[in-house]
Amino acid sequence: MIRTRAMRTALSFTAALLAVGGLAATPAQAAVAAPAPVVAGAQVRAATPAAQQVLTFLEAYRNAVEGGGGTESPRQVREQYLSPYLNYRLDQWAMRNDADPVFRAQNVPASWSAQQVKEEEGYASVRLTEFWSGGGSQDVWYTVRLTDLRIFDLGDQPAF
Repeated sequence: MIRTRAMRTALSFTAALLAVGGLAATPAQAAVAAPAPVVAGAQVRAATPAAQQVLTFLEAYRNAVEGGGGTESPRQVREQYLSPYLNYRLDQWAMRNDADPVFRAQNVPASWSAQQVKEEEGYASVRLTEFWSGGGSQDVWYTVRLTDLRIFDLGDQPAF
């Protein structure tokens, strides 16, 4: 009898804690997760340091191109994040294609996302997907040196 009363008390106490703490949800309620809010024009954050570096560069570069925020020019932003040889190659690309060499277009993408897809011999390959306000998208591939997160290459195809 004492044992039964102790068990009932313990069960009542546990049920009260669950109810007060909001943990008494039914299994169906517990399994349903609230959808993540969608923000127009938001840049998706990346999970690796190399992909994050590409996103940080793109945000600074976009601000410089649009003339917002700091006093840095697009060229100064490129010099801060990119290797000198890559900057030279991008200047050549821009002259041949009459477009922005980083965005690979004549305008600025509405948003973008980045994902590291490969890591090899101290370098990471990051796929940046640019989304355009007109509805299209395009991939640009970045190569990032992992020791200092310097961007060494970008192009329309993966480097490795």
